[in-house]
Amino acid sequence: MTDAELLALAARLARSAAAAILSVRDAGFSVERKEDFSPVTAADRLAEAIITEGLRAAAPGIPVVGEEAVSDGAELSAAPRYWLVDPLDGTREFAAGRAEFTVNIGLIEDGRPKLGAVAIPATGELFTGIVGQGAWKEDAGGHRPIACRRVPPEGLVVMASRHYKDDPKLPAFLEGKRVQRIVQIGSAVKFCRLAEGAADLYPRFGRTMEWDTAAPEAVLVAAGGRCTGFDGSPLGYGKPGWENQPFLCQGLA
Repeated sequence: MTDAELLALAARLARSAAAAILSVRDAGFSVERKEDFSPVTAADRLAEAIITEGLRAAAPGIPVVGEEAVSDGAELSAAPRYWLVDPLDGTREFAAGRAEFTVNIGLIEDGRPKLGAVAIPATGELFTGIVGQGAWKEDAGGHRPIACRRVPPEGLVVMASRHYKDDPKLPAFLEGKRVQRIVQIGSAVKFCRLAEGAADLYPRFGRTMEWDTAAPEAVLVAAGGRCTGFDGSPLGYGKPGWENQPFLCQGLA
């Protein structure tokens, strides 16, 4: 399959998973706790099943690494090319009744994100991108290309994690920078706002996993942005334990 065909597959499955998540939300659900005490719901598991089965059926030669499979003890490892799936990024937001949760399906090639699809079920938005080819947004207004913006004269719009809003590292990092406002929300939505030119900076100091960032990083980079460690090094994918270093996402300089 070509990159365009793989992206279309990821987009289709992200839409299907998003619809299933909303169905679970409408029907009501309970919240369980995994071994690391992070929340999980029936929506997480249903969405991952839809995505995993769809990817394996359409592209059987590409392994799939999903968050819930790893959490359930599956022995999965990286390959030269593989999918990284977070079926419901922002489960805490979902469980709290907020709109800031996403479906993330990313393709990794040689340790770097190649393409990705990020659906925001509550708003009906879908962000897609292929590194080196472009990024797009689909919503009620149609399908169109998107791109990061240059920082406006008014200053930076900074995206920050809702759950680390009292972290003293954020004001220390922003000291001396011209900041227009700080928007604190959950999930990969933050990457998407940079990719579409609605925000400029997203520093992440807290813990994330590779499936949290693979798809949205692909979209951001495809839109002209970048995501690196604070030392400028690439995040890298396929690490033992799948855990990311702290990172910084930026739009155009």
